[in-house]
Amino acid sequence: MDGVLDRRGWLPCYLGGAVFAVSMAGTTLPTPLYGLYQGKFGFSELTVTVVYAVYAFGVLGVLLLAGNASDAVGRRPVLLWGLGCAAASAVCFLCATAPGWLFAGRLLSGLSAGLFTGAATAYVMELAPGKGLPRASFVATAANMGGLGCGPLLAGILAQYAPRPLYLPFAVHLVLLAVSAAVLSRLEETVGERRPLDTVRPQRPGLPPGVRAVFRPAALASFVGFALFGVFTSVSPAFLAQFLGVDNHAVSGLIVALAFFASVAGQSAVGGIGVRRSLPLGCAGLFGGLALLAAALWWQLLPLVVLSALLGGAGQGLAFRAALSQVAAASPADRRAAVISTLFVVAYAGISLPVIGVGVLSGPIGLQGAGLAFIACMAVLVTSAGVYLLRRPAGSGG
Repeated sequence: MDGVLDRRGWLPCYLGGAVFAVSMAGTTLPTPLYGLYQGKFGFSELTVTVVYAVYAFGVLGVLLLAGNASDAVGRRPVLLWGLGCAAASAVCFLCATAPGWLFAGRLLSGLSAGLFTGAATAYVMELAPGKGLPRASFVATAANMGGLGCGPLLAGILAQYAPRPLYLPFAVHLVLLAVSAAVLSRLEETVGERRPLDTVRPQRPGLPPGVRAVFRPAALASFVGFALFGVFTSVSPAFLAQFLGVDNHAVSGLIVALAFFASVAGQSAVGGIGVRRSLPLGCAGLFGGLALLAAALWWQLLPLVVLSALLGGAGQGLAFRAALSQVAAASPADRRAAVISTLFVVAYAGISLPVIGVGVLSGPIGLQGAGLAFIACMAVLVTSAGVYLLRRPAGSGG
């Protein structure tokens, strides 16, 4: 009987996590389809990376301008706006007759992710019963990264084995979004005192002096981890097709999904490993993932790409959850939101700027050379973070 009551008590939390996952899946849904869009519209690899990176600018805009909106107007209204942006994004992809539709769809997808990132994380935790915060935190983490992994997997399978590959994935996602909106409308609001929308103010990123020593390695590791995900989700399908002869969309989607699923596993391991050890171990995992990706590019071996996704994804999960925990713990309560926003700004800069760099370099030196140049730069950054942590372990003081 107690088990039944426990499951019922956790049901709203799990349903909130499912809504979170559906929204985030839409942001990676186009990943295995970019090659098809290139064939349809005839654009370059640079255009692919810019289309991908537009998403990050949408996320950053919402985080900076209205990241705290759900604290004022409530969680459910903000999440419903996020579902609306996700639906509008899917419609843009369904209507795509020129590259401009893809840019619009990715921007709307970024707005959706920006609205969900903070609000859904808080909502899932608030829906948990009793003292279930650690478990609810993992539900939110798994929903976020797991949803990102499900997007390319779903699109890849549908594109490979079902008709109309550029339409069916987005039609299915629209149905899932409609179900999510119905579920969300049945969940309770967790913000007691709501305020008008005009009380929401832009969040200004900032770093109090006492946080800076902790923030430096955390920010470097977050930047590299998100950059690795950015490359996996934007250009890895093209590399698989051009150099490894992998033109199966389901396989491309699965390899990208593995990186996100490995991140969930890495984040879940932080509790057992400990926050202080997880960040340097995460940096080591990121370095190993980058090294394997370089070897995969150089020798053009598919197993190394898979191993890179697994090790790099696990390293990203370890590093980012530890980074977030350490930065939050070191921040004064009245500046914590601003400091965390600054960390997310750095992370989403990592998911956009290096990817555009790869696209720019792919023209003069080719996709392989651009990928190796990217790996070299990211390896320098993550090594710097690792060396800093070895010399001055996180939590040792400002």
